[in-house]
Amino acid sequence: MDIIGREREIEALENCYASDRSEFVAVYGRRRVGKTFLVKTLFKGRLAFYATGILGGSRKTQLDAWNSEIRQLGLEGVTDANNWMEAFRNLFRAVEQISKRGTARKVTIFLDEVPWMSTQNSDFLPGLDYFWNRWASGRDDVLLIICGSAATWITENIVNNTGGLHNRLTRHIYLNPFNLYECEQYYKRHNIQMTRYQIAEAYMIFGGIPYYMDQFQPQLSLYQNVDAIYFAQNAELRDEFANLYRSLFKNADAYMRVVEALAKKGSGMTRCELTGADGISDGGTLTRILRDLTLSGFVREYTSFGKKKKDSLYQLVDFFSLFDIRFRSKRAEHSSDFWLRFSTTAAYNAWSGFAFEKLCLLHLPQIRKKLGISGVLTSAFSWVGKDDDSGTQIDLVIDRSDNVINLCEIKFSSGEYQIDKKYSELLRRKRSVFASATDSRKAAMITMVTTFGLKKNIYSAEIASQVVLNDLFE
Repeated sequence: MDIIGREREIEALENCYASDRSEFVAVYGRRRVGKTFLVKTLFKGRLAFYATGILGGSRKTQLDAWNSEIRQLGLEGVTDANNWMEAFRNLFRAVEQISKRGTARKVTIFLDEVPWMSTQNSDFLPGLDYFWNRWASGRDDVLLIICGSAATWITENIVNNTGGLHNRLTRHIYLNPFNLYECEQYYKRHNIQMTRYQIAEAYMIFGGIPYYMDQFQPQLSLYQNVDAIYFAQNAELRDEFANLYRSLFKNADAYMRVVEALAKKGSGMTRCELTGADGISDGGTLTRILRDLTLSGFVREYTSFGKKKKDSLYQLVDFFSLFDIRFRSKRAEHSSDFWLRFSTTAAYNAWSGFAFEKLCLLHLPQIRKKLGISGVLTSAFSWVGKDDDSGTQIDLVIDRSDNVINLCEIKFSSGEYQIDKKYSELLRRKRSVFASATDSRKAAMITMVTTFGLKKNIYSAEIASQVVLNDLFE
C-alpha cells in the first residue's frame, strides 16, 4: 500500500468497513493534508460511488458533477437530479442495485469536499439527512464517508449538528499533518535524499503537508527545491497562502489579517492584543475567526502557567503560513537561488531558531517519550516574564503532574551546541525568574533541546536532561 503512516486512521476505517452495521464517517483536516488520498487509496477497488464538491461552483454545477458520476454507474431507472433530494434518492437507488450484486462487504460511498457541495440556500444537508436517517442507517451494508477541508463546516454541520444529523456520525477522524518520522518515510519512498537535519529544515518551511512535499524533485538539493517550489517566478506555491485561506473561509481577507498579526509574535497573542492590530476589531466576528483557525489546525489556543482562561493565547502553528508571511516579499527578486544564498546569513539563523521552536512544540509526544514522561499528564506553553524591567523568555515549559517542570531551551545549530559561562548564568537566571514570578512549588529542571546535543564542558554538566533531533524522529 502507498500510504505513509496513518495506521490508526486506517485501522478505524477498516473496522468500519468490517462492522455489522452501516457506518457514517467524517474525515476532516487542513487542506492539502492527504484526506482524499487516504480514502481513495485505502478503498481502491472498493468504492461504489465517488463524488467531489467543486470550489466556488454553483448549486447547478455541483449537481451536474454528481449526475455525471451517477450516470457512469450505468444503472436502470435513474435520471438526472434537479435538486439534492432527488440526487440522494438516486444514490440510494444506486446502492440498492449495487448491493444486490453482493460483491463487497459494504457499499462504500465517498463524498469529498462536501462543504463545497453545500452551497448557500441549497438543500444538500436535508438531502444527506434524508439519505442517512430514512434509508442507509437501517441497513447493515453501507459505509458513507464524507470529507472536507473546511473543518469548521464539518464540525458545525455534521459533528455537532443539532437537527436531523445530530449524533448520527458513527466515527469522525481528524487527519493531522505528518510528523518528522512520517516525513522521513515519505522522502525515502520518493527517492528524495536528505539528512535528518535537512528534513527538519524542510519541515520548518512546509510542515508535514504531503502536497507540499510532493513538489520536491529528487535531482535537486533542499535549498534548490525551496527556490523552485516557492521563490521562482512561476513556482507552484507562489500564491498558495491566499489560495489556501480563500478556499476554506468566506471573507478570507479577515482571516488572513488575523493570521498575519499572530505571525508577528511567536509565543502567541491574547484576544486583547489582537484587537489592537491593524484592521482587527473585537466582537463575534473575531470569535468565529479564532475558532475556525483553531479547528482547522492553523492556530493553537493555550493558557500559560498561572493564567486564567480569559488570558488565553492564540499561537500560529502552521509552518507554511509563518514562512510565507516572513518571506513573501523576497519573491519580488525572482531569484532562482534566493534560499541558497539566504541560508548562509545571520538572518537565516534567527529564522531557523524561531521555526525550530515550533517544530519542537508540535513534537511534544516525542519529547515526552525521551524524558520518560509519556504516561504523565502535562501541559506545554511558551513563557515570558520580567526581572528588573528586562524580559525573560523560556522557549518551552512542560508543566507535569508529578510536581516537576521542564524549562526547555531550544537551539537549532549545525553542530554540537556549546554552553559558555555567560549562557550558563542566563539559564540560572531564567529558572530563578520563573520560580519567583509563578510562585511554583514544583522542581524546575533545565532541559536542552538541540539538533546534535551539547558539547561537553563544565557548564553542560549543569543541564538536567537533553533531547536531540534524532529523538524527534521517534
